[in-house]
Amino acid sequence: MIEKLRELYNKYKEIELKLQSPEAMKDMQLYIKLNKDYKDLEAIANAYIEYDTILKGIDEAKELLINSNDVELKAMAKEELTNLEENKINLEEKIKILLLPNDPQDSKNAIVEIRAGTGGDEASIFAGDLFRMYSRFAERQNWKLEIVNYTEGTAGGYKEIIFNIIGTNAYGTLKFESGVHRVQRIPLTESQGRIHTSAASVVVFPEADDFDVKIDEKDIKKEIFCSSGHGGQSVNTTYSAVRLTHIPTGISVSCQDERSQTQNLQKAYNLLRSRIFQLEYQKYLDDISHQRKTMVSTGDRSAKIRTYNYPQNRVTDHRIGLTLYNLTDIMDGDLNELIDALQVAENTEKLKAEIE
Repeated sequence: MIEKLRELYNKYKEIELKLQSPEAMKDMQLYIKLNKDYKDLEAIANAYIEYDTILKGIDEAKELLINSNDVELKAMAKEELTNLEENKINLEEKIKILLLPNDPQDSKNAIVEIRAGTGGDEASIFAGDLFRMYSRFAERQNWKLEIVNYTEGTAGGYKEIIFNIIGTNAYGTLKFESGVHRVQRIPLTESQGRIHTSAASVVVFPEADDFDVKIDEKDIKKEIFCSSGHGGQSVNTTYSAVRLTHIPTGISVSCQDERSQTQNLQKAYNLLRSRIFQLEYQKYLDDISHQRKTMVSTGDRSAKIRTYNYPQNRVTDHRIGLTLYNLTDIMDGDLNELIDALQVAENTEKLKAEIE
């Protein structure tokens, strides 16, 4: 393990030198890639420094115990050795997780799509509640959220809403949210007081960088049309909305959230690039899923992953059998306990796969 750590630490230091090179200063794409690789290795490099310090401390304490005749000094060395051995064991567990193969897309920004499913107007309202939940969570993480496109529900909420979440490790944190979310509650429109079950699907995928996908303009069909929905009179009367269709794949995206056609076009290209990238990325997820049958983050959009039961103030994640009785806090964006538990389950599966 120490050899692997040292190898990665040396790679980290090499990248550090390359970041300061004239070549990196001249080539922005190279600089961005190097900077990403540097940040990805930072935690491992720090762990190596800490681990190396502990090992040296253990050697020094053992040497004192062997060579010193001072009773008090030997007692101090023995106590120090016990503490260092304990720290070494704890750090080794942390390092095992750090050395697990990471999803190369974890550090990227995330694109989130929420669509109302079964349940009519109540499903749209629930989709709106989920959007609010993720918005509050993004605020807690100091992330930026940008709406790309949406279709409002007739009684509130959204039939569909697509948004970007921009922040460090946004995709790696939110990728476990993909799947079908189910709600059990009494709708506001229900006069008999009966509990209804509705659903909304959530899809989370990484935002593609410019150098992840190259789009040939000849392959793009571009359409401009009037925006609809909120935004004031100018939005509804100006041809600012944009629809892009990638002819080879048939993928079509639209954006009308901004007043400016230029801004909508930029957002639409970003979404299109990420959708194309997602086609290849899904193959990676499927391959990993076949290797580990119980994988938490399969990317299966049809899997029922979570139930929100309002009468019982209960949230249950069906993938790991976790039930929490703090639904109000969760819907207000307090997702840390859920996400942490899913990440632990994912890491456990990875460790098991490494052993096998």
